[in-house]
Amino acid sequence: MKVSPVDQAVITQALVAAADEMGIKLIRSAHSPVVREAQDCSAAILDRTGRVVSQADLIPIQLGSVTHTFRACLRHHPLETLQEGDFLINNDPYSGGQHLPDIFLFSPIFLDGLLVGITATVVHHIDLGGGAPGLNPDAGDVHGEGITFPPSRYSVERDWNGGPFERLVRANVRMPEATIGDMNAQFAANAVGGERLKGLCRKFGAETVFAAMDEMLAYSERRIRAAIAAAPDGTWRGEAWLDDDGTGDDPVPIRATVAIRGESIAVDFAGTAGQVATNLNNPFASTASSAIACIKAVLTDPDIPFNEGAERAITVTAPYGSLVNPRPPAPVRARLLPSYRVVNAVMNALAGAVPDRVIAPGFDTTTVSCLSHKNETGYNIYLEIFGGGYGAGPDNDGCDAVDSMLSNCSNIPIEAMESDYPFFRVEDYSLRSASGGAGRQRGGMGFQRVYRILDRDVTFATYGDRFRIGAEGLFGGGAGATAETFVLRGGQKIPLKSKQQFPLSRGDRLVVRTGGGGGYGPRGERDAALAALDRMDGFGSNSGPDVR
Repeated sequence: MKVSPVDQAVITQALVAAADEMGIKLIRSAHSPVVREAQDCSAAILDRTGRVVSQADLIPIQLGSVTHTFRACLRHHPLETLQEGDFLINNDPYSGGQHLPDIFLFSPIFLDGLLVGITATVVHHIDLGGGAPGLNPDAGDVHGEGITFPPSRYSVERDWNGGPFERLVRANVRMPEATIGDMNAQFAANAVGGERLKGLCRKFGAETVFAAMDEMLAYSERRIRAAIAAAPDGTWRGEAWLDDDGTGDDPVPIRATVAIRGESIAVDFAGTAGQVATNLNNPFASTASSAIACIKAVLTDPDIPFNEGAERAITVTAPYGSLVNPRPPAPVRARLLPSYRVVNAVMNALAGAVPDRVIAPGFDTTTVSCLSHKNETGYNIYLEIFGGGYGAGPDNDGCDAVDSMLSNCSNIPIEAMESDYPFFRVEDYSLRSASGGAGRQRGGMGFQRVYRILDRDVTFATYGDRFRIGAEGLFGGGAGATAETFVLRGGQKIPLKSKQQFPLSRGDRLVVRTGGGGGYGPRGERDAALAALDRMDGFGSNSGPDVR
């Protein structure tokens, strides 16, 4: 069926707007600050066969795997078995999911008995049980990280709203009101998207909407293939390194081979380190999502819709049992650390093909800061995801103190934080003035956050990277500053590792410092006016002291 250009444009933009509205509803309805303020969530609309056609501009690493996560559900619950009021759930890293805190909820949408699409949301939940509140960096397998929901089908009316599945969830988490509240926000957002989809089908007819969805996917595929075809054919290799595996001191390599042939591209991670005993393993869905996000960012234009059609020209492979495609039941909680090195390795490879379109490595690290407190009323768990300095590009300095491209979270405002978490206060939140790598374009700066602990029985848990290996510069640019975390206790400074738990005492000051981005081009080519402005603003290269 052919859709008129006018109807196609209207339906396309309506579906995009509906996905965005779902994301807004999810954020405004959420209970936890990590969703309500930091916006660690995503939303999408799938067609009647389970292909992603539109998604909100939120978290790239989550959105890139929605199709994989839903297909795992369909292997157990085919489309023809779904009924109105059903929902599908999946957070299993070994069945298309990413890591356990990211719960995917799918709601089939029916109009007059006809399945017209599926709405989907994913939220990072603060606590899903496991061996420690919020984050267990010592987990020896995925079971120590929390409860797994394999691809499963339930009924909202029968199993939720006080039903057996909701009671199961409540019984296995430390902050049930937060977890149930955030899941209810997911159901609400899915319902909003469903109403918008049904409204389009009533206005234009279901068959017209189905045809328009097909064209949305085909359009993205055509644009992506044209962008790939504009790059030179060839094979390029890149690599990036994690500081360590969480137990030793040896760097851990991730290697990518990128082959461009005509209008298609293949990425292979042969040569990457094997899976490790700690939570640094990266489920394959995350690996594929990270590689595709990097390729789209480098080779294509931002106006190309990112849906399943955008993935058809890209093939990603990785050895089974490797860091980027582990065997179960390896722990995977810190999967964003290797995901960012996937981006760095693919970006470094593409630098050989299209040097004018890549940027230098940034801090490119998800530094998770988790403070948990238990008193007579139960647990209160704070969790926030930090970024650092962005890498510089051919024509621009790197952004300062922002989250990295895969997670794209906002910060939690200090006022909201101290309202929800009275067991600490923030005493400093500032840029690290000399943390960006020098170059013709300088890398972005990291920041520091200082927490004063106000109560007893507080535990800090974290995972991060770039404590040893800073973000390398590109084409002669300098490296960004490395990160560090420590505790000030009386006159003592206690250095902490990048991946560990640590008990805190009342009066402690916890200092978290993130690193800067790499510079682009030789430092001697820096524009004199920009260099003078850097000096005036106190934004030196990576050589000076930290801001207090």
